[in-house]
Parts: sequence; C-alpha cells; structure tokens
Amino acid sequence: MKIPEAPPKPNESALQDILQYLNNAEVNKATKEFNARYLYWSELKHRPIPGIVTHEQLWFLLKLSRGLGSEQLKISEIPSIELTYYLTPYIQEKLHNFDLNLGGTLESHNIIGKDHQQQYLINSVMEEAIASSQLEGASTTRKEAKKMLMQEREPRDKSEQMIFNNYKTIKKLSSMKNEKLMIESILSIHASMTENTLDDPDNVGVFRRSDDIYVIDNMSGEIVHTPLKHIHIAKVMQNLCDFANEKHDDDFIHPIIKATILHFLIGYIHPFVDGNGRTARAIFYWYLLSNNYWLIEYMSISRMIKDSPAQYSQAYIYTELDDNDVTYFLNYQLKTMDNAFKSLKKYISMKIEEKKQLYDFKKIPRINERQSYILKWLSDDPKMTFTIKEMENRLSVVYQTARNDIMNLEELGLLGKNKVDKKKILYYRSDRFDEVLKKISSGSS
Repeated sequence: MKIPEAPPKPNESALQDILQYLNNAEVNKATKEFNARYLYWSELKHRPIPGIVTHEQLWFLLKLSRGLGSEQLKISEIPSIELTYYLTPYIQEKLHNFDLNLGGTLESHNIIGKDHQQQYLINSVMEEAIASSQLEGASTTRKEAKKMLMQEREPRDKSEQMIFNNYKTIKKLSSMKNEKLMIESILSIHASMTENTLDDPDNVGVFRRSDDIYVIDNMSGEIVHTPLKHIHIAKVMQNLCDFANEKHDDDFIHPIIKATILHFLIGYIHPFVDGNGRTARAIFYWYLLSNNYWLIEYMSISRMIKDSPAQYSQAYIYTELDDNDVTYFLNYQLKTMDNAFKSLKKYISMKIEEKKQLYDFKKIPRINERQSYILKWLSDDPKMTFTIKEMENRLSVVYQTARNDIMNLEELGLLGKNKVDKKKILYYRSDRFDEVLKKISSGSS
C-alpha cells in the first residue's frame, strides 16, 4: 500500500482566510457532511466541494470543527503521546447498537440460546485464533487448522504453533477479566502467543531491547511506521496500563473506545520484536470482556480484519499522519465489529437451519441428537474423518459421552475405524453406511 499524502498544515495567514466562511451555509453543510464520513485529506481532495472554497480551505475548516469537538487524551508525557477522537454520528450510533447487543442485556442473551453457547464459543475462539495468526503470516489453511484444534493434535510447524498459541491464549482471557491490566499480564499474554514461534526464544514475553524494528508494508516494502525508542517502552507501557485501569465518573470514556485505543497503542508503541498485532487484539478482547461485553467472545474480529488488511493498515497510517487523530482507527474498528456481529448472526442462523435438517436423522431409533449431527456431517461429507477428541470439542461434551456416542454408531455398522498410531484412532463413514442407515431407518416405521 502506497503511503498516503500527509494533510496540509495551516499557517496563520491560511487560518485568517477561512474565517470568512465560518457562517456560510453552503460551506457549513459540506463541512458537516464530510465530518460525518470522517474523510482523510487524500480522500477529500478529490471530492466535489462548494466552489467558493479550495480543498485546502475546506480541510482547514474541517480540522477546526474537529478540534473544537474532539476529546483529548494524554497517554504519556515523555515521550509525548497525545491522541484525539471525534464522536461522529456514525460512531455514536454503533456504540449504542453494541451496548444493546453485546452486553448483559436481554437482547444479547436472546441471540445465542443457552443450549448452544459452548459450541458457538469454541467455534468463535478457533476462528479468531486462526485469522489473527494468518494476519501475521501463518499459512495453514482454515480447515486444517480447525482440525488440529478439534483433535488437540500437536502443532507440526510454526504456522500451526502460532494458531495453537492464539487459541489457548484467547481461551484464558475470560479468566483474566476481573484483573487489572498489568505489565506482567501483557508480557504473559505475549509469551503465551509467541511460545516456540520466534527466531530468538529470548524475545518471548519480553519487551524489545533494540530499535532496529520497523513496520513495513508487505506489498511495497516501504517503512510505514517507526516505533518508539526501546528505552521508553517500559514507562509508556505502564502509562498504557494506568490508562486501561483508571475509571473516573467525571472523565468517562466509552469502553469500546478505550478498548480500541488500547489496540491502537500497542501497534503504535510496538513493544515487542514480533507478535504485537496478536497481543493488541487479545488485549482488545480482554478489555471488553472485563467491561461485561460478553458477546464479543463469540465474535471473530480478526477474521473481518483479514478480509480488509489494507484498510487496517490505512487506519493506523491516517491516524499517525493526521496528528494522532485516532477517529480513523475507531471508525475502522467499529466497522469490523459490526461485520463480525453480522457474521455471528449469520452463523447462528445457519446452525438453526442445520438443526432443522436433522429431522430425518432424529427419527431413527436409538439415535440421539448428538449422533444425528454426526450422521448428517458424514452424509454431507462422505470423506470426513474424526477422532473421539474432535467430537468431544465439536459437540461440547465430555470425552466419555463422545466415546459412547461413537462406539454406539460403530456397533450399528455406521462407522469404520483405523488406528493411526498407539493412541490415535480415526473414525470414518463405513462402506455399508447407506445400507445400514436405510435399514435402521425403515425399522422405525
């Protein structure tokens, strides 16, 4: 991605020139419209605008309007890190919708029925672990990665190790939600994320100790961000923790905004040699869980980011080039959250429809609902193989229950098995699957 043009900076003369347009109805209308969409300079300069002003003059008016309505945040004194954000109508609407749907309200509990919460949670954590790792270079396919996690198989290479690490780390975030954010907890998250994946094991779970780290665009090879000097990292990260933990009634920051700023700051500070993105997204999840946005655990934000990686990078770059105005990053994050929420509802609808399609299998004598799922999966995918451990995870039951279900199907002649090694047994659809299924189904009439 080509680095966008930096916005023009007004001098005293330019500021004097724009004063005459402050009460102009046509200019005010354009200012309001472009502020609502929160266009960056390189986007604005190509848009049609009122003919009485230049694009630069309109940009200065936008900046003046944004500055008057923005919230100011000082994260660090030395080195100085100051952020601003502007509450556009879009941002306020999305925050309201997420408050209604992601927190401890009646509406959010209606989205996922209690009977299927564990099953959906496992799927979501897997999706997030896979997508977050793929964003940082993991090459394992989604299907193969899910199979590894379901079977609880040992990772075979670095890509699988990244995904496995992500999975176990995200699962433990819920147990940390009542804790304050500490330097130790950030280092622990990073260590859990990067175990056995870094070229130098000494970089696992520690802040970087050099300045030869740059954020480089994968397509162009350009340096898009030069992080803070390493000597400042410990102090700035403590400031970040203080920001995360402080709660003042007279200086309220919406939890989703604060979680997004934490996400942004870790990418901006870049405290680690590698694994910054995975750690940043984990802390984003942790902060929302700690503020009772329980449904976020069922949503894969990284999967949405993976679909628009250029926009993700762009949100960082726009923020930095425009005086650390984090509104650009906030807009992007809210968009990905909205897409993740829609994706979750689509997934739940698909699962409800899948359950309806179990009707014929559920009529079969001696077949319980869990087994009817297995039979449907085998009917849809005749080449499917699985282990007892995989079904334990997939059906959200204890090992013995999964084992009993599978042994029963094997006794009926619906499953075959193959011993892969001393411990692992793979089950599959038997050669007589259709014949046996037809026979026991007819026995129900």
